[in-house]
Amino acid sequence: MAEAKRRPVALVTGSGKRRLGNVVAEALALKGYDVALHFYRSEKEAAETVERIRRLGVMAEAFQADVSQENEVASLFEKVKAKFGRLDVLVTTAAIWESKPFDEVTADDVDRHWKVNALGTFICCQAAAKIMVAQPEGGAIVTFGDWAVVRPYRHYAAYFPSKGAIPTMTRMLAVELAAKNPNVRVNCVEPGPVMPPDDLSEHEVKGSVAGTLLKRLGRPENVAQAVLFLIENDYVTGVCLPVDGGRSVAGD
Repeated sequence: MAEAKRRPVALVTGSGKRRLGNVVAEALALKGYDVALHFYRSEKEAAETVERIRRLGVMAEAFQADVSQENEVASLFEKVKAKFGRLDVLVTTAAIWESKPFDEVTADDVDRHWKVNALGTFICCQAAAKIMVAQPEGGAIVTFGDWAVVRPYRHYAAYFPSKGAIPTMTRMLAVELAAKNPNVRVNCVEPGPVMPPDDLSEHEVKGSVAGTLLKRLGRPENVAQAVLFLIENDYVTGVCLPVDGGRSVAGD
């Protein structure tokens, strides 16, 4: 009897809570991926997501780690490799974003955002690369930036420097990893107003929508579709794709 074809494996960081990473993880499951969910504090929500994804007929498992800590990231990827045997896709949605007036932002605020959002992305991609480079089929990495790094808004001064590093990091990783295995590709998605934070006021949400060309909120599924495109199109690497309803080019 012929051996059954093994399903591809995806790891999505920051996918415990019902935010973008969670939606991306489910979209990958619907495409037939076995899914490794990463969470930091959202153990209960991650467990619920695992059960929901398993009902789609694929394998799913949740893993806890602080992505700003190199030893915890190394352990995370070792556990994923031990559980699933390989890694075909990494999507790095884990991030923090805290609002604070500029004059009140401390060095610790900037450092904390940098360690989670920029350093965390880097060391997760580095850990994934070690697995993917050794696979003849390579793999695909999709980082998460933010459309607003080109047009920052107020009160997120600690957040934007950390996200501003992601496009450069994406291009650098695409160059470095293709030299090791041309089948390893790295791209970036830059979400816009698709899933406003719960603490955003109605006025702020309306202002965000008004600033788009399409004059409406996007949906988390729009971002998941972009992720799937970047994974599936094997002639795209080093690209940063805004999913923002035209917000990054709007004149308002």
